[in-house]
Amino acid sequence: MTTVDVASVLDEGRWSPYQKLLIFGTALAIVLDGMDNQLLGNVIPTLMREWSRPRAAFTAVLALAPLGMMLGGAAGGLLGDRIGRRTALLCSVLSFAVPTLAIAAVDSVAMLGVFRFLAGLGLGGAMPNAAALASEYVPRRQRPFAVTLTIVCIPLGGTLAALLAGQVLPRYGWRALFIAGGIIPLALAIVLFLLLPESPQYLATRRERWPELVALLRRFGHDVSADATFVPATTAAGTVTSRPSIRALFVRAYRRDTLGLCGAFFFCLLANYVGFNWIVTMLTSAGFAQIDASSALAAFNFGGVAGALLGALVIQRLGSRITLLGMSALAVASALALAAMPLHPPMTVGLVAMFALTGGLLNAVQTTMYALAAHVYPTEIRGTGVGTAVAVGRIGNVVASYVGAFALDSGGPPAFFTTWAAAMTFVLGSLALVRRHIHAR
Repeated sequence: MTTVDVASVLDEGRWSPYQKLLIFGTALAIVLDGMDNQLLGNVIPTLMREWSRPRAAFTAVLALAPLGMMLGGAAGGLLGDRIGRRTALLCSVLSFAVPTLAIAAVDSVAMLGVFRFLAGLGLGGAMPNAAALASEYVPRRQRPFAVTLTIVCIPLGGTLAALLAGQVLPRYGWRALFIAGGIIPLALAIVLFLLLPESPQYLATRRERWPELVALLRRFGHDVSADATFVPATTAAGTVTSRPSIRALFVRAYRRDTLGLCGAFFFCLLANYVGFNWIVTMLTSAGFAQIDASSALAAFNFGGVAGALLGALVIQRLGSRITLLGMSALAVASALALAAMPLHPPMTVGLVAMFALTGGLLNAVQTTMYALAAHVYPTEIRGTGVGTAVAVGRIGNVVASYVGAFALDSGGPPAFFTTWAAAMTFVLGSLALVRRHIHAR
């Protein structure tokens, strides 16, 4: 009988084609998470006209989804640590698909808010479990890139939502968007059920599932005997957390990192969702056509995809402290440059490029922070740690609904862009507090 430390075996192993396929599967879930999350921001101008309601009537609705995501992120992380990341991720996908499909039938702001809140529970629960799965499928040296490759699909999904809105809204109406936003994730849930295995590090803590773990490690390319004994990973202090809890995040060893991560997630999600929720409305109010406004949002998201992937590669070379602090500082400068630019039709290449650049920096910081959070915490509390940081961040997401509306009403586009600069300044300070940054490889 041999004793196997699963964490060490995975960390020092190769990144096999099968493991890359699993990362692709988790990434697909987050593509649709990002798409469903941003559908509403694209249709608000249409709903304002169709339902004869002012912009302010939708502020609370925009806040309800992130409120659900806040609760879903915390609950989803704890659930993933207790029943498994795979099970929690599948439940989350179903939980945001069904309410999104139901939105296609609503005829009032109140019911729209109810279903957006319910969808938010699933949207919030998906991300910490996807991040935990991605971090535990791959060797340590590929972990920042794998987690970022998964979470970067949030803005990729947002790009998809914006492009779909630009084509579907004029032809088929807003209800068709939500029908697609519900049916596609339901189909994906079936695919993920067949494709994704449970996290190997989670399986190591469940003796009754060791045969499943042996088969999985063999698929990863490791020669493991059928009668192997598996030992769980240990924390930095050399002890094992017996039961995941939020209290474990605030012991002396993790308190400063937890506070820094929570602050960074709060302000970065605030900045990003001021953009996601209000860019289209801001631009259409300034006289831009719907298709141009949606294209700007698509550029904001697409820039985030490129920026996050580049950021993940830079982290592997320079570490996360230099990379994240540098990108946060550049985001402040870019937002201030946008605030100083004139904003009037027609849409110019320069303006689209600035949306892409700023979106690239904001989204790059946001998505790579998931890799940082997964790095900070040991496997026993990884889902709880990531979920808690994201849940606190969702408070910023809720606040963004009101901050964006207030900025537009009080100062127009310059005030809108200045909120990005202010929020990213606080992100910079919060990330400087974190001690367990990812080291250069």
